Amino acid sequence: MLLLVLGTAAGGGIPQWNCACPGCTGARTHPHRRRRHASLAVRAGEGRWYLVNATPDIGDQIEARPELQPGPDPRQTPIAGVVLTDAELDHTLGLARLREADRLQVTATAPVRDALLDRLRLGEVLTPYTDVTWRDLPTHGAGPLGPTAPGPQISAIPVSGKRPRYAADAPEDEAWVVALRLYDPVSGATVLYAPALAAWPDPFQQAAAEADCVIVDGTFWDDEEPRRTGISSRTATGMGHLPVEGPDGTAERLARLPARCLYTHLNNTNPLVDPAAPQHKRLARLGIEVAHDGMVIEL
Repeated sequence: MLLLVLGTAAGGGIPQWNCACPGCTGARTHPHRRRRHASLAVRAGEGRWYLVNATPDIGDQIEARPELQPGPDPRQTPIAGVVLTDAELDHTLGLARLREADRLQVTATAPVRDALLDRLRLGEVLTPYTDVTWRDLPTHGAGPLGPTAPGPQISAIPVSGKRPRYAADAPEDEAWVVALRLYDPVSGATVLYAPALAAWPDPFQQAAAEADCVIVDGTFWDDEEPRRTGISSRTATGMGHLPVEGPDGTAERLARLPARCLYTHLNNTNPLVDPAAPQHKRLARLGIEVAHDGMVIEL
């Protein structure tokens, strides 16, 4: 299985356009610290890739990777489709950027699909430009990532019922936010990807314990970070993100796993956006990495 890490930032990216916090200022001063919105590309076969989430940075993310660029025919693209982990704007606005495609396949859970079609009217927006096919993201059992066998198998593990603000009054559903489990029947490798993680339910723990690679939500370092930095009146968990450190943090849980573990979806207030921050040494002692844009993971 081959994964390309296309981005590792939380909403707004790093730097965020309207922010002069230390993390954003540092990224402007040192461009190598910049991070695009969190996303992956998963190879489903020779010359076929699926994007996990369609971020506002999707154009630049595709151009940054030769494997994802078009050719050899003028309108031939290796992008076979998009898989969504939730309905947040930071993970879905890029769908509009793909309107030039002859056809577009989007895989999502039912509440995510309904929010995009009924609330954002994305179907009405895209239909005049391209043929969009919606596929159900399985939450019970696994299904093929794409039509080409023996490609990766995909399944979703619900981890939060958090709805995006534009759908705050939509029906409750545990599948609003999911972790993706990707299994390669050829190599036997399994990857668990959860850029947003509001809880650590038993099914997620089981999947994490069986995975070869776990890439999870590292939005905030500790629970009080949003309030301490003034970006919110809520805690990290109140905003739908388990913190890295602390009694409810994910670092100690990850340290007990046999898998390779990495953090993604870093907020601009997170000290981990500074490569010199001492928090990196804390994670290194636990055997945990911080993913970076452009990273290639092969299993």
